[in-house]
Parts: sequence; structure tokens; C-alpha cells
Amino acid sequence: MRGEILDFDDAKGTGLISGDDGLRYRFDRASLATPATVTRGLRVDFSPLGEQATQIMLLETAAPAAASPWAQTSAPASTSYAAPATASTSIDWVKLFFSFNGRIRRTHYWIAWAILFVGGFILNFVPFLNLISILLLWPHLAVGVKRLHDMGKTGWLIAIPYVVQVVAVIYVVASIGLAAFEDPDRLENLPPEEALALIGPSMGAILLAMVVAIGFWLWMGIAEGKPGANKYGPDPKNPVDPNTFS
Repeated sequence: MRGEILDFDDAKGTGLISGDDGLRYRFDRASLATPATVTRGLRVDFSPLGEQATQIMLLETAAPAAASPWAQTSAPASTSYAAPATASTSIDWVKLFFSFNGRIRRTHYWIAWAILFVGGFILNFVPFLNLISILLLWPHLAVGVKRLHDMGKTGWLIAIPYVVQVVAVIYVVASIGLAAFEDPDRLENLPPEEALALIGPSMGAILLAMVVAIGFWLWMGIAEGKPGANKYGPDPKNPVDPNTFS
């Protein structure tokens, strides 16, 4: 697996790696395949063992380890740290649409939402392909869960708009009755007052479900993410967090 050095305490010989799977792994100097000066931001290849990284190979050029105590003290200790890396503007499209791990920033959320909206709109007008739009539910959920993670919230909150919609459908069926769907002429033959009294509350329930769904997705796109790393992964705006270790 590949990842990036988040931090390294040269005195303790321990550090933290952010894996490309969205998880973080601890490591120590003995796990390095070849002795080298470890700096934040270096790309590495490693073998995960639980929450520990082993057999770490540095993928970027690193200065060789000091051969003697005099060589170690020839340069200031601060030179063993690289400047904090800035957030990458590139998008991992596979992870964005299909992975439920990690976090995404608001910009990537809106890009994903626009793509899914346009894709679903087009599929609805293509014969025999409109059923494929159901498959877009997975990327919708994946994008929403990672956005909730960025806000420091559990991804299970994504179920709220879907639960509200299911409850609204159940209410409509219970209010109007299955007979009305099987025999639409029954509603057409009712007096306007009775039809309105029968359909009105059901239309209100459907409208409420739509408002909740739209409001929920807008909230995820407007609310700012929690700064710094959290249990779901590093900050997508600042993937290298200098405060990883307390």
C-alpha cells in the first residue's frame, strides 16, 4: 500500500503515515527498509499490519542517515522536517464516487454532485437506460458520507433524507389507499372538495420530504469541514497536519 508521511518525531523515532485507503498508520524507525532521513510529505510504500506500518520503502529521494554522531550534529535538527505540504487539487475519481472512507472538501462535493445530477438527468431520457440511474445511488451515498466525515459527523446521518422519503411514501399509501393507485378513475369521479381533502395531506407529505432532502444536501455542501485531522482521516485542505502528535 502507498501513503504519505504525516509526521515524524526524530527524537522518539516514531511517526504517522496517511495511507491512500484513508486510514492512518503508526510506524517506528526500525520499520524503514533502508536508513534515511524521514521528512513530512514523503511518499512511501508499506505493508499495513493492523494500525502499524511495516516494511516501509521511501518513494521519494531522501538524505541518507548520518554515519556518525559528528555528521548528525553538523546540521540543525529542523532540517529533518520538510515544509508542510499543501492540499492537492487533483481528484481521485474512483475514491470520490465509490469509497466510503476518508473525507472530501466542499469543492469536490459540488463537482461530484453536479456530475451525478447531470448523469441521472440524461439517463432518465434514454430508453432502457433509465433503470441504470438506480446504480447512481451508491456514488451519491459515497460522496455524502465522506462529506459528513469532513464535518466530523458519522456517515450514518446520510440516511435521514431517505428515511423521510420512505415515511412519506408510506403515509401517502395509507392515506389514499392502494385502491386509488389501482383505479385512478376513482379519484377523478370524486367531488373536488373530497379529492382535495384526500390528496392534500399526501401532497404535503411528499413536498416535506423533498424539502428535507434538498435542505440536507445543501447543508452538506455549505457547512465548513472541521479543520485538522479527525478519526476519519487528515484534513483534505491540509493533509499534512503538524499537530498530529501532541
